Amino acid sequence: MEKPAYTHPTAVVDEGAQLGEGTKVWHFCHIYPKAVIGRHSILGQNVMVANGVTIGDYCKIQNNVSLYEGVILEDYVFCGPSMVFTNVTTPRCLFPRNTSEDYKETRVKRGASIGANATIVCGVTLHECAFVAAGAVVTKDVPPYAMVAGVPARIIGHMCERGERLAFDRHGEATTSYGQKYRKDPRGLVSKVD
Repeated sequence: MEKPAYTHPTAVVDEGAQLGEGTKVWHFCHIYPKAVIGRHSILGQNVMVANGVTIGDYCKIQNNVSLYEGVILEDYVFCGPSMVFTNVTTPRCLFPRNTSEDYKETRVKRGASIGANATIVCGVTLHECAFVAAGAVVTKDVPPYAMVAGVPARIIGHMCERGERLAFDRHGEATTSYGQKYRKDPRGLVSKVD
């Protein structure tokens, strides 16, 4: 039998918010009423999850992360401490852009990791097992298994689903220490070989 979600006494979970079994919501978090959080996810201290945000199963959201409307995290996503999502491309205080129609979708696919203090500009997709280095500023889509770093973020290599760097041979093939094979196609896109 699954354990119910745990909410720390200092957290605010608005009525209507959905928390999956085994999920833990720690100190000073705020979960809005139309947020959906999957099973066995962990939200560290001071995490805000806005209306319309979806968080999948087994995600880890570290301290001081705000997930604004338009953000979708698939399963097994890691968000490092104090990383930032935006949701409006041209914000102005005098001319507010603060309705659902103004927000761009940002999708983080299964197994992707985002390092501490990175910024993800809205409207991009981080594909399966993408890896964003600490402090990077992501302004465009990150392909599957790509490692990006810098400002703006650029591809600096590739990483397997377990976190090993991939070294491709002249045929565009790489094998991890545990025997999993990956292939890079002529466009530079990496896929896992089943």
